[in-house]
Amino acid sequence: MRANYKMQRLYVTCDLGAGFTVEATREQAHYLANVLRMREGAELLLFNGRDGEWRAAITALSKKSAQLSVAEMARAQTPYPDLLYCFAPLKQGRLDYLVQKAVEMGAGVLQPVLTQHTQVPKLGLPRLQANVIEAAEQCGILSIPSVREPVKLERLLAEWEAGRRLVFCDEDAPGNNPLPAVSRLAGERLALLVGPEGGFSEAERQLLRSLPFVTPVPLGPRILRADTAAVAAMAILQAAAGDWRDEA
Repeated sequence: MRANYKMQRLYVTCDLGAGFTVEATREQAHYLANVLRMREGAELLLFNGRDGEWRAAITALSKKSAQLSVAEMARAQTPYPDLLYCFAPLKQGRLDYLVQKAVEMGAGVLQPVLTQHTQVPKLGLPRLQANVIEAAEQCGILSIPSVREPVKLERLLAEWEAGRRLVFCDEDAPGNNPLPAVSRLAGERLALLVGPEGGFSEAERQLLRSLPFVTPVPLGPRILRADTAAVAAMAILQAAAGDWRDEA
C-alpha cells in the first residue's frame, strides 16, 4: 500500500497500537503547534520503524507538549531495504543533503567510509540520524535506515560481507554508460560506494579493482560533484537492479 502523502507523518520511539496514547517530545509539540499550526482534533500518521504506520489524533496540544491518541493501523510494517550505502563524508550542508537523498532513494544502511582524500574525518552521528528521520517522515517509508560508525576503506573491504556485491563509482572506468554493468547485478544483494570530493586515490582504486566482489562503473562523460554522483548512482542502481524495477 502506498503512503498517504496528504497527512502529516511523525516518527516516534514508543510502541504503537490501537488505543495507545503517545506523548510527543517538546520539539515535536513545537513543530505541530507553531510550524504546522495544527490544533486539537487534527489527525496525523505515526510510525516507529517496527510497528507499521498508525492514524492518530491530537487530544492535547501546547507549545511544550502534545498528546496523541492512536486509532487504527494505516499500513503494515515493511521489511528493511537491503541496500548498503557506503559514502565518504562531505562538508556539513552537502552531507545533510546526501544522507536525506540516500534515505529517500531506498538505502537500508548508511556506512560512512574514511578514504585518503576524505575532508571530514569526524562526524556528528546524531545529526546524521536526525536527517535520516526527517527524510523518512517526508518520503513515506516505514523502516528507518541505520547509520553505522565511520570505518576506514581498507577495513571495510577486509571485513566485507560474503555474498554482497559492491558497486564502485569509478571515475576512471572505461566508457560512459553504467547501465550494462549494473543491469547484470539484478537479483543480487548490493552495496554502493561513492567517494569523497577529491575522488579515490590511485592506490584505493587499484585495491577496489582487484577485489572479486567489486563492480566498477562509470557515471557519464562529465565530472560530478560527490553529492551529485551519489544521487545519480543511487538512481541508476535502483532502476537497473534494485527496487524500482517491476516485479517479474
